[in-house]
Amino acid sequence: MPIKVAIVDDDEGIRASLAALIRKASAFTLAGEFADAETALKEIPRNPPDVILMDINLPGIKGVECVRQLKVAVPQVQFLMLTVYEDSDSLFNSLKAGASGYLLKRTASSRLLEAIRDVHAGGSPMTPQLARRVVQYFSRPEGDSLVSRLTPGEKEFLRQLAQGYAYKEIADRLKISIDTVRSYVRTVYEKLHVHSRTEAVVKYLQR
Repeated sequence: MPIKVAIVDDDEGIRASLAALIRKASAFTLAGEFADAETALKEIPRNPPDVILMDINLPGIKGVECVRQLKVAVPQVQFLMLTVYEDSDSLFNSLKAGASGYLLKRTASSRLLEAIRDVHAGGSPMTPQLARRVVQYFSRPEGDSLVSRLTPGEKEFLRQLAQGYAYKEIADRLKISIDTVRSYVRTVYEKLHVHSRTEAVVKYLQR
């Protein structure tokens, strides 16, 4: 039996391209294409596909929330996230919502078709770089917090950040360059899986 695939993506060009790819492949059949989560949430439970290709940055209800709701309504369906976002937050939030795979939209057509087969068969397709992040995340020693993985310099930067100091003030207080502060911003955000000063401080206070 062909694998039934549905597409949820607000970009008309990408949606059409994916639909054409699925239609051309004999092992697959197109079960529907949707421009927003609201329509997908209404229509997909009526005729569930085997696999859903889900965009993250949808208008209105976002892709991750759409996955979370659909996973309750149609738990047997497998979700493969297709996105331009390679950050850890998007990856982990998608997996926690119920997605089984995570690929970038620039993925080659042949690799995408292979990933659909893989996720339908029970696999979890993703790029090697993203797979490594998942392995690193779950291979931490028990009780080891994200904050504890920071270097002493990064921890002190984060402590200053939590006290409300601006980047220039932190540079002056720690007697380091503003470039070093910017480097700390990048590494601390990446290690804590955050995207803003507020998120970083919250993680620090929750340690």
